Amino acid sequence: MKKKVWKYGLIAGALVSLWMVASIAYCYSTQQFEGSIWLGYASMIIAFSMIFVGVKNYRDKELNGIISFGKAFKMGLTISLVASTLYMLVWLIDYYVFVPDFMDKFTEHSISQIQENIDGTEVKAKIEEMNSMKELYKNPLMVILFTYLEILPVGLVVSLITAFILKRKNKETVLSRN
Repeated sequence: MKKKVWKYGLIAGALVSLWMVASIAYCYSTQQFEGSIWLGYASMIIAFSMIFVGVKNYRDKELNGIISFGKAFKMGLTISLVASTLYMLVWLIDYYVFVPDFMDKFTEHSISQIQENIDGTEVKAKIEEMNSMKELYKNPLMVILFTYLEILPVGLVVSLITAFILKRKNKETVLSRN
């Protein structure tokens, strides 16, 4: 199981990391941040399809078509942890080496959007929220935490769905589906 976890976790991590680096480079160079969040989450779901592939492969080839919900979920969660860790490491390198002023540009862009789209009293609160986020991002531990909070919940949901879909308790279940 460990070999498959590493294989599919690294594939998922590489897919989502490549997308992240490309989209950050685009956002950073063009200052176009709109829509990139939704595309980022879509890329996470596509990358995390490796959870389904990995668990199904393990169930069918190693366990003769039988896997419990718990074992499938544990494997899916471990794959998502490997992928999320790779994503986090790539973001740390990208952020600190290639785009160290990304948060400054993102905050500046977000504040201009807030000022254009929100009225009166809410503007000040939203600007303070963006500036406090920018301050938190100066701490590498917070960067790590925020990065995990960005991707790991998606992996958790995909792991739950995968475990629910792929669980099989006995041979009769396998035979009745064929």
